[in-house]
Amino acid sequence: MSDDFILEATDLGKSFRGFHAVRGVNLQVRRGTVHALIGPNGAGKTTCFNLLTRFLPVTSGSIVFNGRDITPLDAATVAGMGLVRSFQISAVFRQLSVLDNVRVALLAHAGGSYAFWRSARALDRYTARADELLEAVDLTRWRQHTAADLPYGRKRALELATTLALDPSLVLLDEPIAGLGHEDIGPVTKLIANVAQRCTVLMVEHNMKVVADLCDRITVLQSGEVLAEGPYDEVSRDPRVLEAYVGGAGV
Repeated sequence: MSDDFILEATDLGKSFRGFHAVRGVNLQVRRGTVHALIGPNGAGKTTCFNLLTRFLPVTSGSIVFNGRDITPLDAATVAGMGLVRSFQISAVFRQLSVLDNVRVALLAHAGGSYAFWRSARALDRYTARADELLEAVDLTRWRQHTAADLPYGRKRALELATTLALDPSLVLLDEPIAGLGHEDIGPVTKLIANVAQRCTVLMVEHNMKVVADLCDRITVLQSGEVLAEGPYDEVSRDPRVLEAYVGGAGV
């Protein structure tokens, strides 16, 4: 594996009782870039994410992250190595404050116990770093608000902050724009661009304007296989890709 690539999947496959959800996928994610996995519904994007992050065991193939074969490892182990993912549904502690959500993530990354309620001092040491992360995702003025009270777009920003608290070298974002109102798409896109200044990003996303604005390279999946790969301008003109998206209506 070249040092240029932070993640490389070779001949990756996943079968469910004879159904090939992912088959023969070769993927190289270059360090310091934003890379997108796109494709029509049912193309295998989320399954591929689950394989790369070790939430699912592979049927065939191998995955190398930062020069190490992670194929036999579990999700918690690879997260500790710096490969961290988000999910389509925002995952935060709803009854905790925005600040405490980030402080808990920092505590967990440091190997601390979740039994922080025994002493508030367990979290105090992480306040300064938490405030830095909140500033990075434009949540400073929300720091004392309960996470449940945040608008949906701000919840996604909080999720990005807690993801960054894990000090990742590669972040996998699963449809980060999903469910956002029109007014939130621009700010969250900007936040992802800020995240990309700190680490490599691999994302699944259906919003093609966001993909075009953010991504250095795109891999297109169809029926669990790689259909095309390249920069957006090249991929968006590929006749096979145009056909895959509603019979040639475009991407």
